[in-house]
Amino acid sequence: MTWIDTTSLTFSARHEDADTGYAEELLDRLEDLSLRLEDRFEIAPADITVVIHPSQVWLNFAHPFLPAVRWAAAPAGRRYLAGWPMATEIHVLGEAAMTRRAAGEASMEALRGTAERLYTQIVVAANNGSIPPPWTPAGFFRYLGWAWLVEGSAQHFARQVDLYRAAVIRRLREGSRPAFPPGRRDAILLGGTVFDLLEDYRGGGACELLVARLRRDGPKANLEAAFDLPAAEVEAMWRQYLRDLTRRDPDIERDQSD
Repeated sequence: MTWIDTTSLTFSARHEDADTGYAEELLDRLEDLSLRLEDRFEIAPADITVVIHPSQVWLNFAHPFLPAVRWAAAPAGRRYLAGWPMATEIHVLGEAAMTRRAAGEASMEALRGTAERLYTQIVVAANNGSIPPPWTPAGFFRYLGWAWLVEGSAQHFARQVDLYRAAVIRRLREGSRPAFPPGRRDAILLGGTVFDLLEDYRGGGACELLVARLRRDGPKANLEAAFDLPAAEVEAMWRQYLRDLTRRDPDIERDQSD
């Protein structure tokens, strides 16, 4: 495969010729996101390379952790695990492969925002050394325990939570009662709802507090500190938030399973 390099002020991309336009648009979006994140975090890494893979096979070969995470996710969320972040690289699917995975307009927009979501994860990790990347065996198992925070913060700060609404509603209508905080099976779908609820309730700065460090006494301690409420009250608020979300869009487009 012949790679082409495309660059912007802060980022670069490696891709096939067919994805040149896709790469240029993606880098423009990342530049805009980087400026927004600089206002919210002390560190916003630059010199990040986006590697655009033509198929899921190429992506899986590059990142063997990804198939395991995708397999562990709820069916409604698996399609959105279409990339993987490294310390200085973002690996995503190309435009044709993204289009084949999409289940509608919002689904496609969420998939096209994969690189932005993964760059946000890199930014969060740069400001909290307990969150990967970089990836180690210990870091991967830590990710599994805090996946709702990692994935949810990335969606929230990239302003993508609303794009997952159809998949969230499908998960709530068809699946069992989700855990609180969401388990790794629901992290990609429900993690962002925790952060949006927190911003609605506490306002600016609270979400940054939630991701600032991983507390030794576990996720509920992080939530209690950020919400300034007992964990049981936070959970009750969150479950009501999910009920309201389901009621708001009774006829919303239904995602199809993989």
